[in-house]
Amino acid sequence: MTATSLVVHSDPDLLGGTPVFVGTHVPVRTLLDYLEAGESLNEFFEGFPSMAREQSVAVLQLAKQILVAHANPA
Repeated sequence: MTATSLVVHSDPDLLGGTPVFVGTHVPVRTLLDYLEAGESLNEFFEGFPSMAREQSVAVLQLAKQILVAHANPA
């Protein structure tokens, strides 16, 4: 089991396979869209009160690790 599979799930029978937070129907992209629009994590949680802060932060940490690991050296 990978760290990603603990927080992100994709199932063709759930939202057509869109990656969602485990145990929810909230697409991961929704969190990223909120942040891209300049909204805060707190505003995301207001819109999705069932979301756990720990799970959202874990997704952001995974994204950071992936981006840093695949960054081209200067």
